[in-house]
Amino acid sequence: MNKAGVYPVDSKGFERKWRYARQTVEGIRDLLRVHRTKSGEIQIHKAQTETAIKTVWDDPRYIAGDYGTKWLTNLGLKSRDDLYPKSVHTVEDSVRIVSDASSTTLDYFAGSGTTGHAVINLNREDGGRRKFILVEMGDHFDTVLMPRLKKVAFSPEWKNGKAVREATPEEAKRGPRIIKYFRLESYEDALNNIEFERPDEDLFGVEDYMLRYMLQWETKGSATLLNVVGLERPFDYKLRLNGNADGEDVQVDLPETFNYLLGLAVRTRRVYDNDGRRYLVYTGRTRDKREAVVIWRNTEGWTPEDRERDRDFVEANDMTAGADDIWMNGDTMVKGARPLDTLFKQRMFASATD
Repeated sequence: MNKAGVYPVDSKGFERKWRYARQTVEGIRDLLRVHRTKSGEIQIHKAQTETAIKTVWDDPRYIAGDYGTKWLTNLGLKSRDDLYPKSVHTVEDSVRIVSDASSTTLDYFAGSGTTGHAVINLNREDGGRRKFILVEMGDHFDTVLMPRLKKVAFSPEWKNGKAVREATPEEAKRGPRIIKYFRLESYEDALNNIEFERPDEDLFGVEDYMLRYMLQWETKGSATLLNVVGLERPFDYKLRLNGNADGEDVQVDLPETFNYLLGLAVRTRRVYDNDGRRYLVYTGRTRDKREAVVIWRNTEGWTPEDRERDRDFVEANDMTAGADDIWMNGDTMVKGARPLDTLFKQRMFASATD
């Protein structure tokens, strides 16, 4: 019985030959990629498992104007004069070359957010679980970077500030579920939040009175140094930002901050209500592989009876089950629990080598 073969036809209509035999193709199937040219022609490319990276990248896909600045225009975002967005394809290929599909990419000068955009695109392309960490101090974090990531997470295609289409179910599944961000207190903000408990004029006339003593004693209640009294109302803790006396008082997320200082890989985050009193409970594992539970609630003005009710509520809801370490803000009667206040302050001012 004769076997019929299907041969490729080139752009001029001529029948050509396959480069690889059928049995060979089966062995390299994972390396094959479908590519569509500008004219609409479908081509099959074989990816190389190992190759020397070229010094000069001259593919038109790397043009910053067409695939960098123009992308921001399509998203409805205006590129600032001090932003020079790279082509998203340049960053995609860079990440693809040096990492795998479960890697984390750090961009310490995030600019317009091209790195985050590229990682999202790669995950949608191959179903990878890549993560990105972006760091930026400019105000375009709010005006360009974050809006870009939110829009790209919603849809992969934009034109004139509007989504051309919604993400397909597969794209939505492979896209980011959540983008978490937080702000670090700046040096100027830290200074601005220092408050003296004893504004004694004679104090500043003492020639050998060093700033380090002032920070240890007279300013120990400052919010920037973590006033432990404020931990009695952890959900209301505030700092004055913008580095000047007329700055804005903003709420600080103490529970999230403590999780980072503890090195807690959060597994669950739950909120409970105890007759109007909010309980915020985290569970997870620390760097030394210990199961930990961190419980936050308002403890201002508590009486012994309040602490008893607190203990009974925690036990009734089985909040500490399976924990090696239990941390709670303020005093507690919960069995095995320790106040986190001292540890919080120690970790805040510990050196990197401690």
